[in-house]
Amino acid sequence: MNEDAAAKLKDLPRVDEVLAEPALAYHSGRLPAETVLRAARSALASMRDDILEGKITDISPERAAFLALKELRKAEERSLRRVINGTGVILHTNLGRARLSDSAAAAMSNAASGYSNLEFDLEEGRRGSRHDHIGRLIGEITGAEDAMAVNNNAAATLLALSAVCFRTEVLVSRGELIEIGGSFRIPDIMRVSGASLKEVGTTNKTHLYDYERHINEGTGAILKVHTSNYRITGFTEDVSVKALAELAHKNGLPLIYDLGSGLMVDLKDCGLDEPTVPRALKDGADLVLFSGDKLLGGPQAGIIAGRKCFIDAMKEHPLARVMRPGKAVLAALEETFRQYRDPVQAKRNIPVLQMISASPDDIRYKAQRFALRLAQENPLVCDFSVIRGTGMIGGGAAPMLGIDTWAVAASPREISPEEMASRLRRWKDPVICGVQDGLLLLDMRTVADSELQTLAEAVAGVLR
Repeated sequence: MNEDAAAKLKDLPRVDEVLAEPALAYHSGRLPAETVLRAARSALASMRDDILEGKITDISPERAAFLALKELRKAEERSLRRVINGTGVILHTNLGRARLSDSAAAAMSNAASGYSNLEFDLEEGRRGSRHDHIGRLIGEITGAEDAMAVNNNAAATLLALSAVCFRTEVLVSRGELIEIGGSFRIPDIMRVSGASLKEVGTTNKTHLYDYERHINEGTGAILKVHTSNYRITGFTEDVSVKALAELAHKNGLPLIYDLGSGLMVDLKDCGLDEPTVPRALKDGADLVLFSGDKLLGGPQAGIIAGRKCFIDAMKEHPLARVMRPGKAVLAALEETFRQYRDPVQAKRNIPVLQMISASPDDIRYKAQRFALRLAQENPLVCDFSVIRGTGMIGGGAAPMLGIDTWAVAASPREISPEEMASRLRRWKDPVICGVQDGLLLLDMRTVADSELQTLAEAVAGVLR
């Protein structure tokens, strides 16, 4: 250690001097004394480290109080925070995927804020089952005999294989041995379940006879997996759900269909050619597995719909308790499915469907109005324009589909677009957006009308 560093260490302010600084003294009156003391000590420790590394010249009590205040503000912020999604990716996995409808969020809050009949039968006055709250409703919407929910679709796949296919072979096309986010792989989940994987066909072509010739007395099921997060194009062929169901049932086997994205209504008019849950069940799948927080537009959950005998077996399986969802998730799921009783109403009320079906002209008009507002509120510091772009559904759904959209493009004059994006990300109401070709882009398809005021304040704040 050199003499200068030693002198600075000796002259570091005492903790009581830092606490006496006016800004910190104010917080001492509104926060626990131990919390403020810990922040002051942390600030001094940070300054001590900087001195030893030769990074600091200011060792005043004011500097220490400033660092302590930063620590206090960081400690007061919640880790999980609401953000504004300006990326144009509707089901952004890093941003929590599907936004809940207002009524589903209210149902979740209502269930979480008090006691509920989660496992109590109000008619009989005795213990009930949490699965009863959604099973009949999902059956009504999808055509399934029964249904249940677990905490995500990976859990749904594991539970179905464990309860229905334990110690048997399960036939799967090589072209459907998918991997999704977090290194979740079908072969791995099958190995954990106790079932044995039997690959059939090839990567690009699988025929009905590939399944047929591998069926034997040790076969427990046929598993079809929807490749929702990628597409194999060119010289390809796969087997339809209907044909697989006929083959499975002819041999006394169940057909399990891991559908993934969970679309309930036909959205071909929006360019989305994805299989729906009701169609899969109508075509003969015995179990259909899908996510709650993707195209369904609900909370994170895995939903299993299909034949009652298999659902009952899963409800009795030990893993069902490990994977069961809580009351808030079940409340949001129930309200989301209730909205599908009227598909037209569902498209209006469920945010994911709203964003997918919104017309480019409506998005452009919204972007133009917002760009004009930002220009009027932030003169001389930033230029705003409207440009055409391509959004995505995201969340491992419809990977080849680009959605026409419009974005507000910002060109700040005193800072770079990258710095503006960084400031927006760290704003008290965080905004996540992109930078492309020297412009900061705020895609209006994924920004709700109710968020425009907050977004305008954030833009003005970071430009100041």
